[in-house]
Amino acid sequence: MVELDIKIEAGDLYDYMLMHAYNSPGGIMGSALGAVMAVFALMTGQWIFLVGGVLLLLYLPWTLFIKSRRQALGNPAFSQPLHYVLDQEGICISQKELETRQSWKDMVKAVSTGRSIIVYTSRVNATIFPKEQLGDKKAAVIEMISTHMPPSKVKIRS
Repeated sequence: MVELDIKIEAGDLYDYMLMHAYNSPGGIMGSALGAVMAVFALMTGQWIFLVGGVLLLLYLPWTLFIKSRRQALGNPAFSQPLHYVLDQEGICISQKELETRQSWKDMVKAVSTGRSIIVYTSRVNATIFPKEQLGDKKAAVIEMISTHMPPSKVKIRS
């Protein structure tokens, strides 16, 4: 069993949103189109395509940055630390008198970024473990996830 207290900050949400968006078909296609437009502009000298390409490339990160800040400030769940218990059955998340439990068998996947370990509880919802806040429990968290989820669903780099 691993117990943690984690306070999710705007930067943690931004990291999750970026990873999620750029690993989705829409994020990949938008980035590819923006890059193609920029290259086309450089090759042909039609600078309107450069403007369009740069706007496409910057739109998603900027809107996600704004959204993460707004969500971190506006959602009361992020104003206080969340208490996590990872055990044999799954992940229990509690805050004040509210508690929810997610079973390991219901987890969709687990991935890592340079900043976080992210356990998807559905296609769009996730539990975020910022590596900076894990401290010496990082290895125990990774081991717990890797032990209880199928290897095909775990893509965590230390």
